[in-house]
Amino acid sequence: MSIAEKNISEAILTVENITLSFGAVRAIRDVSFDIKKSEIRAIIGPNGAGKTSMLNVINGFYHPQEGKISFRGEVRKQMRPHEAAAGGIARTFQNVALFKGMSTLDNIMTGRNLKMNKWNVSLIPSMFYYGPTQKEEIKHRQYVEEIISFLEIEAIRKTPVGRLPYGLQKRVELGRALAAEPDLLLLDEPMAGMNLEEKEDMCRFVLDVNDEFGTTIALIEHDMGVVMDLSDRVVVLDHGEKIADGSPDEVKSDQKVIDAYLGVSN
Repeated sequence: MSIAEKNISEAILTVENITLSFGAVRAIRDVSFDIKKSEIRAIIGPNGAGKTSMLNVINGFYHPQEGKISFRGEVRKQMRPHEAAAGGIARTFQNVALFKGMSTLDNIMTGRNLKMNKWNVSLIPSMFYYGPTQKEEIKHRQYVEEIISFLEIEAIRKTPVGRLPYGLQKRVELGRALAAEPDLLLLDEPMAGMNLEEKEDMCRFVLDVNDEFGTTIALIEHDMGVVMDLSDRVVVLDHGEKIADGSPDEVKSDQKVIDAYLGVSN
């Protein structure tokens, strides 16, 4: 589906002149771009280009020395992780970050934490587990069951995630992020380490999340076939600098991108 067909116009997030340094190492240098509501926006580049650092800036894990972030019209010089989560930004990680001893259902349930009534799940009501506390858990479990059905993982809902193959663990992590009902979903290499069948499944789920829920998605991915098939727009980083920004067709034919990342076929 093209940008025109999706009626994409409004920017849900804008990063302006972001510079991030670790001591003498400059990870990001004066980078600006936006992410429009309901689009799938890819961030690509060679290893060490600053892609994950940029996601960490967006959701507040890193605080840039220069620049600012605007999310849903609110300008923040520094985003903080809890503010990002509460405001509607969720993410998955390059390395799976799940509770390995907990079941699939319980892992996804942790994504509902910010949606729960704090009094109903506080210490005293939880000690007795009746009335409002019980109703609160039932309500959120119903939502989690819908996600489990959506991701087609009913068969592993009670399985500890540490026993699952890597591809299914990635799917559970996606489910936990979706449980937060995000407006903006950040995916850090969601297809990394997957075989072809697992990649095809994950691509389908990413598209379905975008189409059915209207969730805006920003993803980092090294598989260029995936990037070109999924993305509405692509921004390219190299050594912490933006070298290209545009549609997949525009980016893949950009000489700077070919030289820095895609390479030249002989």
